[in-house]
Parts: sequence; structure tokens; C-alpha cells
Amino acid sequence: MDTTPSHKRPPSPHLISNPFIKKKNLQWTLNAPGPIPRSSPPLDRESYPGLRTDYTAGPGSSAPEPRPTAPAVESGAAIIDDHLQHFSEHLAQFVRQRTGEDSILCKLSIDEYAAIYTANAGSEQGAHFVIHQHDHPIAGTHYDLRLQINETSSVSWAIMYGLPGDPNSMRLNRNATETRIHSIWNHLIETASPETGSLMIWDTGTYSILPRRSKYAPALDPDSGASDGETASPSPPTTQQSLLHAAFQARKIKIRLHGTKLPDPYVIYMRLTKTEDAAGRAKATPTKSPRRRRRRAAKSAPTQDPETSNSETNGYGDSDADLVPVTSSQLPQKDAAALSALEKELRELDDDEVRRTNAYKGATNSIGSIHQRKWYLSLERDLSGFAPTKSKSDRMTWEPKRSSAAETLDPGTSDSSSRLTYPFYVRGTEFERSVVTGRLGADILCDEGVRGFVPRMGWKPVVN
Repeated sequence: MDTTPSHKRPPSPHLISNPFIKKKNLQWTLNAPGPIPRSSPPLDRESYPGLRTDYTAGPGSSAPEPRPTAPAVESGAAIIDDHLQHFSEHLAQFVRQRTGEDSILCKLSIDEYAAIYTANAGSEQGAHFVIHQHDHPIAGTHYDLRLQINETSSVSWAIMYGLPGDPNSMRLNRNATETRIHSIWNHLIETASPETGSLMIWDTGTYSILPRRSKYAPALDPDSGASDGETASPSPPTTQQSLLHAAFQARKIKIRLHGTKLPDPYVIYMRLTKTEDAAGRAKATPTKSPRRRRRRAAKSAPTQDPETSNSETNGYGDSDADLVPVTSSQLPQKDAAALSALEKELRELDDDEVRRTNAYKGATNSIGSIHQRKWYLSLERDLSGFAPTKSKSDRMTWEPKRSSAAETLDPGTSDSSSRLTYPFYVRGTEFERSVVTGRLGADILCDEGVRGFVPRMGWKPVVN
């Protein structure tokens, strides 16, 4: 029996289906896509023990998490377990093919690049070096020379025009500014970001510290077997790291770079004058800034929070913007300005340890490096295979020696196809390529997805 009240409306008729949609199309379903295939095959686990590819979204989740980017790892925003594996896989995606005229673009394979690092990192005998081309938007284009000083860290200099390569150059000397101590895994980085620009591996390999002979030392005995410019030490330290430490403390370093791109032999001489040493130490010594006296508040001003004075007495009274308490009468713009100032101070507190030790997190300043000291770097022409000669105009020039060491400078040798030959010039971002991937700085910016990067203008190479 129908109990529906007669006063209610009858049920609405069914909607008329769209005659233009086929019935079979109404049965469609959507399935979640599978994992995206890798753009390049992964590296062999047997060749690289400790390979880690099981990046997950968190505990209890099996969903793969995107690999951290190289800029995130470099800045410390992302932490990974195996830097060698991470950057080897990262760079392997961008290696330029060795074909035709580009056959010498990549001088190091990924395996060779990894093997040099593996043989030195974490070892007391390690003597790894890297030269980065850094195209910074503010500091401009410069070349960072980093030398391993212990198992985990490296001392670093920023060289504006790159290493000298012409023994007869009128500008043979370079200014090398001491920077922070880096973790040795920074030797593996080749990346780019809008804030820091592009970073490219210009050359990498190992180094040897050569003994330095004072100009006041007595003349060498020809029968002693020591070569010009070198003298045998009675009890030399056992490692290149300890030799570098001793030379660094003496402020005079004579170092031979066994790179992949640089000529062989290639020796540079670095020195720090007493004046620059004193200026750098004075600049790095923290000084207590004078406390600014507060102006007496007007009578109509609201009473200050007692916490303000307590914070000031605890040593945080240098910035008035961080001490003024937030009141309800303040405008949102002022509130935002106060918060941003507080965040800025917190970041400065986080970086205080970095400034105090002159070492980034994870690195150890075991060599006594001081930030922003200015060294002088020049090509050691004698030990690099050159001898002084006088021309017809009585002008002193340096010519290759006729010895086995100078034979490597002959362009006809087999090694000359993969190395620079004297004289060479560092020509900047538009010409210099990575020794590992064969990329230009612009290629790295493109590969890392950096758009609209504006480099600092005015950089010119030294070609005279």
C-alpha cells in the first residue's frame, strides 16, 4: 500500500543521458602511472660499494622520493650518505659524447674521476686537489684551488684569473684569496643555482709539496744529486698533508699539480707576506662592537616589556630592531620587518661557528687557515721545465729546457692531445670546459634548470 502523502511532489524523472557519448566510453577508468624510467643507466654496485638508490619518502613508506638536487646538497639543505655515488650518477647524465672534434672534451671518465677521489678521501696519505671554475653573480668569475689537508677537509683559495700558463707573461703573478675550509666531498661538485652561479670542475688530480730552498742557503754541491731549486730534507714528513701543513705555516708553498688538463710538469709557488698575514689576522679577529645607547622614551610611549632589558643584558643588545617587543598597535609592515630581522639574527648565530673556525660544517680547520688572507701565486718557471735565456735585445725570456722533463711539452707527443701546452691562457666561462663532463658553464646552468642568470660583467682573461 502506498503510504506516500498525496500532497508531496512525485519523484523527479531520471535525467536524460547525453546522446553524443557512447556507452562504452562511460566505462573508462584511470590507472596511476608507473615509475618514470631513468634517463641514464645506474652505475655498477660492484664498482661502487655503498650504492644507495632506495630513497624513500619516510619510515613506513615505500614510495620513492625525488633525489636531492646538487645545489641542495652543496648548501647543506639536503644530507646524503654517499657523496661520491650521488655526484657520479648526477654527472653521468650530462657527459658530452667524444665524437669528432669533441674527442677531447672529456679528459676523465666517470670511473677515473671516482677512482682519484676514492684513493685519497678518508686517507692520511691523501693529496687530492680540484680547481673549480666558479661564475658567481656578485664575486664574478674566479677559480677555486682546493687542496686536501686531512682525511675530510681541504684548504681553499679563490684565484681571480685562473692559474698562470705563460712563463713570459707580463702578469705572471695572481692574487689568491684564502676562503673557508671545505669538506673534501666538495671536490666532486659540478652544479649551478641562481644564487651562486655555475660551478665547474676545471681540473682535478693529486699534488706534491716540493722542498723550498732559501736564497740565503749555501751553494749546492754538484755531486750531491740535488737539482736546482730543490734540496733534500734530512727528515721529510711522511705525508703530503704534513708537508703542506709545514709549508703553510711557513707561508711559502711550492706545489706540483698532477692534473689531467694542466701541463706536466706544472709547479706553482705561493707566498704570504708578513704584511698580508698581519692584515688578514686583524681582519679575522672578532671585535666587540660598541653598545649603542637607547634614546630615552617619550612619556606618551607605551611601557617597554621587562624582557627587553633582560635580553639586552644577555648580550643581544646590538640590534634595536630585534629587541623592541611587538605590540598590538604596530602595523603589519613593522611586524614583518621585526620578524625578518629576527630570522636574520638567528641565521647569523647559526653561522657564527663557521666564521669562528673558518670551516664549513663537516670540515676541520687543522691547518690554521684564516679567512680573506691574500696570497701571491706565480708559475715556478724553473721547475715547470723552463730556463732563462737572453735574446738579441738583451731581454730575458724563458724557453723550454732540453731535457726529459721538457719532452712532455712537445706538441707531437701522445699526451699533448689531452693536456694543455705552454703557453696556455684561462679564457673564462665561454671557452673553458669541464674535465669530467666536457660542459661549458652555460651548459651547466641549462642542465640544472637555471633560467635568467645574469653574470657579473667586466671579466677579461690575462693573455699577455
